[in-house]
Amino acid sequence: MTSTDQTDGRDLLDHVLLPVANETDALATARALEPYRPERVTALHVVEKGDGVPDKTPVEQSEELATESYAAVRTVFPDAADHTAYARDVVGAIFDAVDEVGASAVAYRPREGNRLTQFLSGDLSVKLVTNATVPVIALPREGSSE
Repeated sequence: MTSTDQTDGRDLLDHVLLPVANETDALATARALEPYRPERVTALHVVEKGDGVPDKTPVEQSEELATESYAAVRTVFPDAADHTAYARDVVGAIFDAVDEVGASAVAYRPREGNRLTQFLSGDLSVKLVTNATVPVIALPREGSSE
């Protein structure tokens, strides 16, 4: 499968940015991406910062989650690079990381959640696909027939 991004002539799967939340998510997301055989993968973990309010988790704990996530991605893509971002706006951090690592696309697995949860969280998936500056690939969830 070779799709070309029309904006710069790069192969869509030349350098895929793979946002991951934790070890389980990272492994499932990497496995979902694997059949598409990207040339290069950079795993991204965003440590959510509070901006004047307490952080959701201590930074050290979040950095440990990132390390575990990167290790899980490397079980599927041994040469995967990693990138850790610190931000309150997760989607903004993903877009910043696209520029920082020179990604050709973002691949992600939509997270579980009912419509109310999605509404209250501002539905990160909607923000990701509607505000993107590079192609965004929504990977299928395991066992999904959708």
